[in-house]
Amino acid sequence: MSTVGASWGRFPRAKQKVLAVQYRDQPIPHVNGYLLPYGNGRSYGDCCLNDGGTLLHTRKLDRFISFDPIQGVLRCEAGVLLSEILELCVAHGWFLPASPGTQYVTLGGAIANDVHGKNHHVAGTFGCHLMSFELLRSDGRRLLCTPREHPEWFAASIGGLGLTGLITWAEIQLKRIENPWLETQTHRFSNLDEFFSLSEISNRDYEYTVAWVDCAAEGKSLGRGLFMRGNHAPACAAVPRDYGRRQWAMPVSPPVSLITPLTLKAFNWLYYHRQRQPVTHALTHYVPYFYPLDSIRNWNLIYGPRGFLQYQCVIPPTTAQAGIAEIMGRVAASGRGSFLAVLKQFGDRPSPGLMSFPRPGTTLALDFPNAGESTFRLLSELDEVVANAGGAVYPAKDARMSGKHYKHYFPNWLKFQDFVDPKFSSSFWRRVME
Repeated sequence: MSTVGASWGRFPRAKQKVLAVQYRDQPIPHVNGYLLPYGNGRSYGDCCLNDGGTLLHTRKLDRFISFDPIQGVLRCEAGVLLSEILELCVAHGWFLPASPGTQYVTLGGAIANDVHGKNHHVAGTFGCHLMSFELLRSDGRRLLCTPREHPEWFAASIGGLGLTGLITWAEIQLKRIENPWLETQTHRFSNLDEFFSLSEISNRDYEYTVAWVDCAAEGKSLGRGLFMRGNHAPACAAVPRDYGRRQWAMPVSPPVSLITPLTLKAFNWLYYHRQRQPVTHALTHYVPYFYPLDSIRNWNLIYGPRGFLQYQCVIPPTTAQAGIAEIMGRVAASGRGSFLAVLKQFGDRPSPGLMSFPRPGTTLALDFPNAGESTFRLLSELDEVVANAGGAVYPAKDARMSGKHYKHYFPNWLKFQDFVDPKFSSSFWRRVME
């Protein structure tokens, strides 16, 4: 059965077959063409697409295998969502050691993209907390991968974009917490210089740090925004019984993108000025703090039928301030960009993954409505800025970077090729390897 699908960014489109994987002990099916594991489809570009091939849909691999509530060690199948893990472990006083901006990704997808969160400067990537997993190859071999057993396959699969084989289950070390709430602060800052100063101060004392930035601001206000930092609340904190969960939905895709230069500028101005005080303090439940956009189902539809492209890069510390300023200056001058622009510092804890994206420096994530050639031209310009600064672009968010840039950003690609399963591929991999 063929199906036309897209990733979360709704660009590009792909025609592919879908086969559900129901049991972790079943072999990989023999099909014509390439295979690719597929979880919940929350990658933004084409690393989770397999145009002309077959997707191995893993959401039915959703069983918990074991959980030690004393040590916080969890083993479950690769199709379990992070939201399902949180539902289980938070009630027992445990939390994810690292989490992306949505809880609706699978465990296998979190490993394949070696996701990171607001605490990267403290905890590193998701792969840093991975204890073991089983890797099923197309030739039928099942490899138990740990830092000591098959360590080369362990490294290649973390951040390996699902290309080394099918991860059937994994075991992770969770993080101890006292309750589901966090003590948070939000600081309003006026420009990029203030962001870097706040980051340097905050990273010493706060586990979670991230900033929203106004990507429409220019001149002396370039890079202004709201800096959010927080720590898990102690057991003695007087926390509410409930955080008043609200769920909104984008019912349909509008005929055109609702994000235009005019609406973007107006939204960003209002969002920046919504906080009148320089600093606010709050007790915040983990769901709205870590996953603000999860409260809006199908928020990606707001960009219309052509979808959008997310662009996330990291610039190393020595060139970060100048590089981020140049990127934001070009974006502001273009009149394009994002209502949700995220800026954060990565720490220096190395990932065990051979091809992981996070590395020491400053990371910036932006959404761009797909306006065709002008959007692609702007992003290609940003690629050059990132490359010249010694940085990298995140494959999980990419739908258009060139093979030349990919190989520049990820010099281990030659070594990684030896671990790619001969029956596995993706639209992304074929694009950057051409």
